[in-house]
Amino acid sequence: MMFELTEDQQLLKQNVREFMEKNVEPTVLERDAAQKWDRSLYDQAAELGLTGLYLPEEYGGSGIDFLSYIMAVEEISRVDDGLGIALSASVSLCSNPINDFGTPEQKEKYLTPLAKGEHLGAFGLTEPNAGSDAARQQSIARLEGDHYVLNGSKIFITNASSAETYVVFAMTDPSAGTRGITGFILEKDMPGFTFGKKENKLGIRTSLTRELLFQDVKVPVENVLGQVGKGFKVAMATLDGGRIAVAAQAVGIAQGAYEHALAYAKERVQFNAPIAKNQTIGFKLADMATKIDAARLLTYRAASLKDAGKPFSKEAAMAKYYASDIALEVTADAIQIYGGYGYSEDYPVARYFRNAKITQIYEGTNEIQRVVVSGSILR
Repeated sequence: MMFELTEDQQLLKQNVREFMEKNVEPTVLERDAAQKWDRSLYDQAAELGLTGLYLPEEYGGSGIDFLSYIMAVEEISRVDDGLGIALSASVSLCSNPINDFGTPEQKEKYLTPLAKGEHLGAFGLTEPNAGSDAARQQSIARLEGDHYVLNGSKIFITNASSAETYVVFAMTDPSAGTRGITGFILEKDMPGFTFGKKENKLGIRTSLTRELLFQDVKVPVENVLGQVGKGFKVAMATLDGGRIAVAAQAVGIAQGAYEHALAYAKERVQFNAPIAKNQTIGFKLADMATKIDAARLLTYRAASLKDAGKPFSKEAAMAKYYASDIALEVTADAIQIYGGYGYSEDYPVARYFRNAKITQIYEGTNEIQRVVVSGSILR
């Protein structure tokens, strides 16, 4: 399977790369050290049209293919994965389920400002006692007349407190397990909806991660996303697409670390020659490049299947766990090429290494991805 990029895709890739190198890269080390989320950078990405790439034109999107969006996420993450996950959480995890499962009224009200980048989105599924096992979640939504009363919490939520729109899940029938989960669309200023602590993270420090807290939040019945009791289906379908975006993030992280390591290996002189001339370094760079290409091809294949309207759950899981595993390997090799300098936060590869780890965990751990793949091939 060959992926020959169209002229439009090549132009998009070039434009995103130029935007990131000009507007984002100069401050990324400083923002990472300060653990600072800069909403203005997301607003600039919106001006470039990145917040609505594959969303329908009638709701403010660009209406182009999903693969182009994935390429954009990769290019963003090559420089700043914090901005990459912020975009992915808003587009893949918030806008996408509203587009796929929302009513026309919900799309007009919520999807339009999300696609235009006027609003930022977030997705709330994980709880302190419900990570991979969604049926253990304890957030409860109780129907009272024309609204639900929501109580509970979510943790590790990207864009929390900065986002205006939230897709969250709660039990409407706690006795029914996953069949008792319902999806809802929440607004930031709903009474009783507040935010907990800001996470002190190992990586992706330029993104914002906080708790969602619900205390008697009144959610109108018209804000149910999909059907009552079908929220688990909404969440899993959403995560399938989100996993392709995580794979793209991982590829971007690996690519960025590789490019820095390659440039350093050409410049660093030891024993009267650039260290790239040393066969052990040259072979390491060859392995890094090969792994990145393999991960990228898996990622693009999954995106292309989604574009074609074909089943892609297995391929998304493959791309996600392979690309994230490779990202950790490649970033570790980049540090090794830098030697002692690579272990210093004054150089970029340490940040790439820290950022790579989370891609093995969120949107379903890599252990869960292997469950998805093995289940598919054994059926």
